[in-house]
Amino acid sequence: MDRYIHGADAPVAPEDRGADPHMLRGAGARSPLFWKLLLVAMALMWGFSFFVMKDALDLLPTFMLLACRFLAAALIMFVLFFRRVRAHLNRRNLVVGIVMGLLMWGAYSLQTLGLGETTAGKNAFLTGTYCILVPFISHVMSGEPLTRYNVGAALLCLFGIGLVALDSLAMNVGDALTLAGALFFALQMAVVSHYGRNLDINVITFWMFFTVGALSAVVSVLFESAPPSSVWTPQLVGTLVFLAVFCTCMGMLIQNVALVHVPSSIGSLLLSLESPSGVLFSVLLANEVLSGRLIAGFALIFISIVLSETHFAFLRTVLRRR
Repeated sequence: MDRYIHGADAPVAPEDRGADPHMLRGAGARSPLFWKLLLVAMALMWGFSFFVMKDALDLLPTFMLLACRFLAAALIMFVLFFRRVRAHLNRRNLVVGIVMGLLMWGAYSLQTLGLGETTAGKNAFLTGTYCILVPFISHVMSGEPLTRYNVGAALLCLFGIGLVALDSLAMNVGDALTLAGALFFALQMAVVSHYGRNLDINVITFWMFFTVGALSAVVSVLFESAPPSSVWTPQLVGTLVFLAVFCTCMGMLIQNVALVHVPSSIGSLLLSLESPSGVLFSVLLANEVLSGRLIAGFALIFISIVLSETHFAFLRTVLRRR
């Protein structure tokens, strides 16, 4: 048992345990509510990053941008967690981390390519469909309970995102690419939720970043033209730093750790707030009109989260009292 707890594939890294091996500290000691709030914060930050990402894509090719973003994040992770990466350098961590990276690379590639062929609103909405897919994938992969509340909350959230983000229902190639990307996002979340409980999440996240960055760099070198040196302004460098440090290194590490500590169905629902938050920042920062349709969409999303968290138990209590 001691070897299982403290070995190279320990479910919780020795660094997150106290003197008593059964007492957790650090990330392992946080409550589920703590991680849920962090997921909401990350979703809001990624919603804001839609503005930043669009500006960067106007200057850099898609895969060059992904390479800069993820290789920088991998370097930061390596510096911060060098001892963990070295201590947990084995086949299980490598395979899971690389698979996570392949799924994340596929998701971002398809989403970004789809963005070039469809509107930003439809891209955000169709990406958000992963909140429907994750509960079913996690049920098949991990046996995670699939309740009517999970499905109902996901459907409500999806309708809400549709009201917020969709301008039309017509489908094109960009929409199909974005939907495929949503499937990859859902698979990546389910894999993290399942395997992250048995491996050091910091290590497999490092390998995920490295895989996405390396694949993007190879594709960029082979198929993309290098931009002129004049595009490398302080503003662009600052944008890349924001994307690499906050949106990737910090944001995705927090996402992966949180998905280990909360059910993936709830985690994916909270992360899907990224889509409506992008529209919210458009209202706040770009003077977009807050229409009745947007208000109705935000209301449905809020109700979906309340349903997921409470199952409307408070309503049953009120009705019984009457």
